[in-house]
Order: sequence, then C-alpha cells, then structure tokens
Amino acid sequence: MNIEELRDYCLAKPNTQEDTPFGPEHLLFKLAGKVYLLVGLDQIDELRFNVKCDPEYAVELREKYEHSVIPGYHMNKKHWNTVYANRQLNDEELYKMIDHSYDLIFNALPKSQKEKLMNGEI
Repeated sequence: MNIEELRDYCLAKPNTQEDTPFGPEHLLFKLAGKVYLLVGLDQIDELRFNVKCDPEYAVELREKYEHSVIPGYHMNKKHWNTVYANRQLNDEELYKMIDHSYDLIFNALPKSQKEKLMNGEI
C-alpha cells in the first residue's frame, strides 16, 4: 500500500472528510467531524498511519504484529495504534484496520446523526 491508495480508500468511505488542521504535513480523515485516521505526509522511508482501535483489539493487534502495530504515536495509546503499512501486513489486513476505525466512529454516533448520514442529509 502507498499513500495514494490509502487516501483513495479513505475517501471512498461514505461521508468521509479530508482535513489538514495541523498544517500541510498531516492529513486527517474524519467522519462527522471525528478523526478515524491520521497520516503524516512527510514520510520518506515507509508508510505509517494512526487508526482508532477498540482497546482490547489494539492489544491483540500489537501482540500479533509486534513489528507493524505499536501504540499510537502522539495519540491516546489505549485507543489508537500506529500501523506500519508494508512490514508484516498485507493490504487486506490494513483495510480491515481502517474499516474498524471508521466503524468505531460511526457506531458511537447518536442514532439520529447516523440516520442523517445514511440518508445523505449531512
């Protein structure tokens, strides 16, 4: 996976907004104003990004992929993981982590807001 593929995948998710509130070197992907993925654009060596994660699942992923998934860099380490894209993980596994992060945000929204998003009202 490269950064363009990552961006395309995130932007294809329903109601995703792209933002750069911390300056041009950090790209955020949001759902209903809540961040589900953060990636630095100044990466030279290898692609890595932060995704939100259920705390128990976060620990499981860190143990299973100890060279690719670490506690979220500059994030709440209980709820965020930093994922190195091209070490132990294939694209399908990476997409699954992105989907999980997106779903956490969506499922935490109030029912009325979910309905508005699904009906295209927001």
